[in-house]
Amino acid sequence: MAKLTVQDVGEFDVPDGKRLVNALTDEAGTDQLHACGGHSRCTTCRVEFVEGEPEQMTAAEKETLEARGITEPGVRLSCQINCDHDMTVRVISRLEGSGRKDQGGQPADKIEPEPQWVSR
Repeated sequence: MAKLTVQDVGEFDVPDGKRLVNALTDEAGTDQLHACGGHSRCTTCRVEFVEGEPEQMTAAEKETLEARGITEPGVRLSCQINCDHDMTVRVISRLEGSGRKDQGGQPADKIEPEPQWVSR
């Protein structure tokens, strides 16, 4: 099991390979947004890595971040990351205060679209 630490929330054991976006809602109980349902089409599932940022990212994540002009170090899309090691994150996009009616559709268990791994 991987250990997920969410700043200002706590530490949680997460099954290896679980999508970070799902771990943030299921294990950590946060109100993390995921408006597109975890398909790397929006950026509402952004998190900031404090420790344990993965070395690789999906091509879809890279394209989405670049298209939206998101260049801050450590800012990643939680829908495109598997929990396969210990990590510490700060939730950036939350339902509270967003004006949205809900967090978004439930993301699938596996990363979508099919991941093609690239260097960040």
